[in-house]
Amino acid sequence: MPQQGKVVAVTGASGYIGSKLLECLELEPDLRKIVAFDINPLQRPIHNIAFYRKNVSDPIDDELNDYDVTTLVHLAFNPYRSASRREMNEIREENLETLRAVMASCARTRVTHLIYLSSHTVYGSHSDNPIPILDDAPMRPSTNDHNAFDKQYCEILLQEFSQAQSDIKVTVLRSCTVLGSGSDKAAIDTYFKPWLLGITAYNPPLQFVYDADLARVMSIFVQREIPGIFNVAGDGIVHYREMAKITNNKIVSLPPFLAYPLVQLCQRVRLQPEATASNLNQVRWPILMSTGKLHQATGYRFYHTALDALTAFANSTYLYQDPDPF
Repeated sequence: MPQQGKVVAVTGASGYIGSKLLECLELEPDLRKIVAFDINPLQRPIHNIAFYRKNVSDPIDDELNDYDVTTLVHLAFNPYRSASRREMNEIREENLETLRAVMASCARTRVTHLIYLSSHTVYGSHSDNPIPILDDAPMRPSTNDHNAFDKQYCEILLQEFSQAQSDIKVTVLRSCTVLGSGSDKAAIDTYFKPWLLGITAYNPPLQFVYDADLARVMSIFVQREIPGIFNVAGDGIVHYREMAKITNNKIVSLPPFLAYPLVQLCQRVRLQPEATASNLNQVRWPILMSTGKLHQATGYRFYHTALDALTAFANSTYLYQDPDPF
């Protein structure tokens, strides 16, 4: 007699989002088992889990078959960026090869549902962006936003996979920036700087989603096996200058004809090597997503607003910062 309850696998399980998802799935009574993969150890103990420290660019067929996994959430993604174009291309190929390997393992096993966490940045920051952007809008990543291009290429692979494997449902969740009570290093590096560059007369609205809300959304898709592409963002917005005040950042506002050359100079002299023209484009032309399709499909109502997410993140991050490092 077959065992009752769904078995779900999670790649990138030790990362910021992966850890939040595991905590959420651990509380689901209808899940029989969680099978987790990461090259790093888990951040905390999780009940009812089989954990494998391995790179999922290698086949995971045996592990998926051993536990009769039917749903897989793919979170493994290398967001690191270097000033070296060669290294950036290597990272892109790494992300694509990892997804190809995971999809191949899904096709060879009993997996019937594949969930992928993408990003709102695939829409790009453009002067003609509709407000809000619907889930079926074309992907147009901003120039120099290499992570966004990686996500776009991954989504194209998933589209091809979905067409070739009609018996496997594919879900893509395009999430805005994820914040909360955690201390994700990428978010800290982005929102806690000595100063932020602004564009004169621009104060764009921003969307954030609380990390626990995103985990609950993913859990709903795991349980209900809903295919398709969905925008994910918390309710409400936070304006750019309000964000700077909450995170205790100073904004240097310049007109565009001065701001763009300054960003290029800062990048060239390694003062802020991660800053690019696409960052300024986001200040001028924000990406505001519609979440109507998500609400209609799931009925989920977010526990936290965008302001809640930013405030919780700011408060928790202050606790990790040394007020007198010298």
